[in-house]
Amino acid sequence: MSAMGKHAKLLIKIVSAEADAGIPFADLRQLLLRLGFSERIRGSHHIFKRVDIPERLNLQRQGRHAKRYQVRDIRDIINRYGLDREI
Repeated sequence: MSAMGKHAKLLIKIVSAEADAGIPFADLRQLLLRLGFSERIRGSHHIFKRVDIPERLNLQRQGRHAKRYQVRDIRDIINRYGLDREI
């Protein structure tokens, strides 16, 4: 499977609200980077921002997965700014 296919599938899963739990943190991190976000790490916090989006995303791991509410926040940003068309 290509990296593009993996990211596209994850994006579809997030946008469709198929499952907010069980999303691997590393995969979500890579998706955000691929969508043009820059990352800054402060302790356990991974802070993502993008110049054309005023909101910042502050993510923390829950084991090896992303927290459910953070996946919902990411879905909101993706939908609000039409980022699902960028992959």
